[in-house]
Amino acid sequence: MQVITKIGRQKNNQQRYNIYLNEKYSFAVDEGTLIKFGLQKGKVLEQIEIDEIQYEDEIAKAFNKALNFLSFQMRSEHEVKTKLLQLGYGEAVIQEAIHKLTGLGFLNDESYSKALLETRKRTAKKGPAAIRQDFIKKGIDKELQQQVLGTFSHDEQLKIAMELAEKAIRSNENKTPTQVKQKIQDVLLRKGYSYSIVTEIVEQVKIERHDDDWGLLIESQGDKLWRKYGTKLTGFELHQKVKQALYQKGFPIDKIKEYIEQKEQHQNE
Repeated sequence: MQVITKIGRQKNNQQRYNIYLNEKYSFAVDEGTLIKFGLQKGKVLEQIEIDEIQYEDEIAKAFNKALNFLSFQMRSEHEVKTKLLQLGYGEAVIQEAIHKLTGLGFLNDESYSKALLETRKRTAKKGPAAIRQDFIKKGIDKELQQQVLGTFSHDEQLKIAMELAEKAIRSNENKTPTQVKQKIQDVLLRKGYSYSIVTEIVEQVKIERHDDDWGLLIESQGDKLWRKYGTKLTGFELHQKVKQALYQKGFPIDKIKEYIEQKEQHQNE
């Protein structure tokens, strides 16, 4: 026969109690479990009751660990489950703890997904494809992913993508319009926007270069190409290679011709 002979509050955790059976320490429980099972001095416990109490206490501990984990920021059910597994809790205990957390409103993947979507849009300016990858990492259900991403409207995507494009334009003033548009495309695709959104943005942006700008640009980029290919090529072959490279970078044919003629003149002086 197992009789509770002593119940003592733990010194380091005032919410937990040590249970002594037949004058010997047996197990510990939190205050909620103590009350739920009516544990008090003199109570007789069968082994099946002890097992049930300890199982309930494991759930309570897992619940409290998860609650602490959630206190820093919102988490998905998958993240909480992974954390509890890492802490050594069993599947059954974790499921019970998660069920309790969801029932009390501490865990809600729909609310979490909506909040994550807004955060990724606002702080990282991510597109649907990139946010979907975030959802996958967080273990969000595919159907819920579709539902939440469906609220990310086409117009809103265009607005955010245009902000990214304008930033790329400002930070690439030393590039040709062709190079800037390529940069915009690369940024938007990397951020998770579709090709259709990228195409709309690239078609809408206006990037102008004045004659003075073209002169400085072609001198800067052209000289680098001249040095690069000049180590292996000379004469006509060098001229053709530089022309081709400048054309691919988006320089107008007349500007390329002027640049090459200037280089020839310098060489002949």
